[in-house]
Amino acid sequence: MSYKTILAILDTTDNSSAVADFAFALAAENGAHVIGLHAETISAVPLVAPMEIPDPVAVQALQDMAHSETVAVERIFREKAAAAGGSSEWRSFATSIGYGASPLIDSARSADLLIASQADPAKPSDSHVDVNSFLFETGRPVLMIPYIIRQPKPIRRVLIAWNGSKEAARATFDALPILKAADEVEILSVDPADTALQSPLTAGAEIAATLARHGVKATHTSDIIENRLSDDSIDLLVMGAYTHSWLWQTIFGGTTKTVLHSMTALTLLSR
Repeated sequence: MSYKTILAILDTTDNSSAVADFAFALAAENGAHVIGLHAETISAVPLVAPMEIPDPVAVQALQDMAHSETVAVERIFREKAAAAGGSSEWRSFATSIGYGASPLIDSARSADLLIASQADPAKPSDSHVDVNSFLFETGRPVLMIPYIIRQPKPIRRVLIAWNGSKEAARATFDALPILKAADEVEILSVDPADTALQSPLTAGAEIAATLARHGVKATHTSDIIENRLSDDSIDLLVMGAYTHSWLWQTIFGGTTKTVLHSMTALTLLSR
């Protein structure tokens, strides 16, 4: 098993170089086709009082700004594609709702892996990808790049956050091509359930045995995810996204939200 179609979500000019570099690096390892995807997003249009009709000058200015960013992002992607060689294509769609639009969701659903960048809080933009939309609507794994990491490097050490949930299982198997190539794989039991097949003490043993049959030698560890990532010894975190209800996570937060806001390592999320 390997990734054969990788979709690079190129939301802003600030993120596009890093996302494209990671996509083409991973594509070279897997012999994959890379799709560069961009949403040309038109911001909300200001209304003119007292009739509250759209201001045509403002509308044109917003359209020109969005299209200029599309041109710049496409140029970055094509330059990266030419340097990398291999198979690639460019797709862009004009939309008023960003990455939740149907054409973008449809493109993502046919990919093996999506790659996106965490937004830099110091550089807010209306063009930033809505990761939640992709996790919930595409059904595909998303490899998130922290904004503090801009250059790809080999993924040698992987940490799997395991709680026995369907989301954790999906993320683990979605990451299998990376796990098989890694030097070290650790399974971290995160709030494991006590079931008929496992106790909290034995959580992770069965998935470790399954991975071993794929040639992946995984060890067990016990710690808090944030603590384990803070020592910079992990290249990739693999975890299921929103293993409690979406509403609960939105209101009260949770592991997924915490990791996405404070991530220091590449993170592969599946739902």
